[in-house]
Amino acid sequence: MRIKSSHLFAMGMGGAVILFFVVAAILNGGKHGEAHATPTASAKAPLSVQVTLTPESQHAYAVVVRGRTSAARTVQVRSETAGAVAGTPVLQGTPVAKGAVLCRLNVDAREAGLAQAQAALRSAQLTQAASADLSKKGFRSPTQLLQTQAALDNAQAGVRQAEIALEQTNIRAPFAGVFDHRDAEVGSYLAPGQSCGTMIELDPLLIVGDVPETEAGKLRLGAAATAILVSGEVLNGKVRYVSSDADPQTRTYHLEITVPNPRLSAKSGLSATVKVQAGVGPAHLVPVSSLVLDAAGRQGVRYVLADNRVAFAPVSVIEETAGGMWVAGLHGPTRVITVGQSYVNEGQTVRVAAR
Repeated sequence: MRIKSSHLFAMGMGGAVILFFVVAAILNGGKHGEAHATPTASAKAPLSVQVTLTPESQHAYAVVVRGRTSAARTVQVRSETAGAVAGTPVLQGTPVAKGAVLCRLNVDAREAGLAQAQAALRSAQLTQAASADLSKKGFRSPTQLLQTQAALDNAQAGVRQAEIALEQTNIRAPFAGVFDHRDAEVGSYLAPGQSCGTMIELDPLLIVGDVPETEAGKLRLGAAATAILVSGEVLNGKVRYVSSDADPQTRTYHLEITVPNPRLSAKSGLSATVKVQAGVGPAHLVPVSSLVLDAAGRQGVRYVLADNRVAFAPVSVIEETAGGMWVAGLHGPTRVITVGQSYVNEGQTVRVAAR
């Protein structure tokens, strides 16, 4: 039977379509195979990281404490006698020298009492002198001479007592400092023990704070300390006191540092960051970005061992500087991972890339 040309054309076209799909299926199969093969090969290749070799160095250790400034002494200056306030020559908030009059009471009859005691003293002196002269001539017995001497001593004590009573009308500063607050005004009446005002001592100044129990054992009396106030002022001093008994509520130890403050520029009650020197020990300088947290939430660094396996070391920060972070917890020269540290795990083998 003779096949028509139209049928031959249709059969050719059908064969061409079938051949096209067969070839396409073969090609796509090869591409899928390559796509599946690439990740498998990639997964077997070690991850590339960058490291920096950090040597072990000796570095000063410091205990950092949040604290505040405090007056070395705070005293309420009280009256020793009774009387109405006649004068307040010092304004509150004024620096004063030791012995400055803060409040002055009315002297009342105290001046007259002193004059009377002084007159009695002069009389006793004349009597004693005459008695001594008569005793030399044999007209006075030794007992009579001793009696006039006792009267003289009594008169001298009376003068001293009257002088003290008169001086007590001047309520004076017990030390050099700042008359921080006045409690009595002119015309008010002060009984013995009532307050004229409050004196505070700001030179030397105290920096006080509370040290955690983990750090308290590192502190020593006389250790150098630096305080940076909230105002930016820097004060240098020494540790004068570390309590030996912890606060039962906070489990912290009280710390006091004395710093010179001759111009009284630093006030009491300012917040401060305090660094107390606690000796010298081994440390490593690492980039700040190299610090990571492990699965347990500990801060540390990941580093590469000699066999290119990753290890983790928890560290404690000693000091932060412009060049990096000084940390303790590493030992000897260490290849700290600086790029890729967040994408590797402990025990994983990595490839150290050239920087």
